[in-house]
Amino acid sequence: MGHSHRALSDDDLPIGRSVRVSLLAALAVVAALTVLGVVFLWPDGTKLDTIRQQTPFAAPGVTTTTGRVTRVAPACSGSHQSGEGTGSCGTIDVRVLRGAGQDDQAQVRVAPEVTASGLRAGDEVQLVRTPPQHGQPASYTYDTIKRTTPLLWLTLCFALVVIAVARMRGLMAIIGLCFSGLTIYYFLLPALLAGEPPILVAMVSASAIMFVVLYTTHGPNLRTSTALAGTLVGIALTAALSVLTIGYTHLTGIADETGGMVSTFAAGLDFQGLLVCGVILAGLGVLNDVTITQTSSVWELRAASPAMSRRHLFLSAMRIGRDHIASTIYTIAFAYAGASLAVLMLLTIYDRPLVQLISSESLAEEIARTLVTSIGLILAVPITTVIATLVTSPAPAGQPTGPREPLGQL
Repeated sequence: MGHSHRALSDDDLPIGRSVRVSLLAALAVVAALTVLGVVFLWPDGTKLDTIRQQTPFAAPGVTTTTGRVTRVAPACSGSHQSGEGTGSCGTIDVRVLRGAGQDDQAQVRVAPEVTASGLRAGDEVQLVRTPPQHGQPASYTYDTIKRTTPLLWLTLCFALVVIAVARMRGLMAIIGLCFSGLTIYYFLLPALLAGEPPILVAMVSASAIMFVVLYTTHGPNLRTSTALAGTLVGIALTAALSVLTIGYTHLTGIADETGGMVSTFAAGLDFQGLLVCGVILAGLGVLNDVTITQTSSVWELRAASPAMSRRHLFLSAMRIGRDHIASTIYTIAFAYAGASLAVLMLLTIYDRPLVQLISSESLAEEIARTLVTSIGLILAVPITTVIATLVTSPAPAGQPTGPREPLGQL
């Protein structure tokens, strides 16, 4: 039997020239359309500045500042909660650290859950400062706990664990993740607020993210290109299903007070389109996972059995894909359930019939998001498998067909 003594590359597998050219040409067209989309949909800074100017964070002169907690009083209880009696319960003493009012001492009231969260002397909090008025000194109100330092440590820990376990592949994945965040922050969100078509913005953003993330993390080769093709088709299917589902179920896209606030500050937005955009973004991670895994399965099966027919290769890879589909669906469902736990608890308190609960905007939106995302990734599995089996041709007659070493780095 023939054995390979090195990691196999794309060139070690029989790949038809016409299939290779067709795949790369199609991806080149999509890449060009993505670049054009970014150029034409790039947000108008003037519109965004106008929205920001018309939506002040607070009254004129009111600013945010940072203070250090010097004392935490126990949460109020009993008569204090009902307004009877006085005292400093439910308050914290703070010293302003910087900016206007530096070194001011203030006592501000906080909610019981803030005290219960473990807030203690030495922690930093953000305060809202109202400047002196009518001879009265500046006043302060509690905004939130400053969590920058613990979040930075957690991020550093995450990066170290990823790099320690996945090494260079993990480092490249982190770079891709950073690019994704920058794309969302500097392109997608401003473009949506500027009134650009949400579905087009989502499609262009998702395409740009996948091109960079996949090639950065898994390398610029034909296997990655195959997974990218399956991912792009999955994105298109998810977008189409989202449009049909949201229209058929009459979802408004405004399920909570946050959506209502955005509609007040930025009038004229297409909130059903924004919901479609959210569904597309929500499915990117698992869709990428499924297509990469499925493509790798086909590549490994072809490397192990070069003479296997395309039909048998497809069936073998789909057996792997079905297992992956089953576990991924649970992942999506539990992720959405965890993110919406407070909403689910509130709906349970209402003690309404299950059918009525399902019809509520907030719950129906999550159900539609879960099901549409799941359908999109399920369909992406056979589509990606078909593309991969077409790309990897059976070995010509007479070529050694014994087992080979697994494929090396992507």
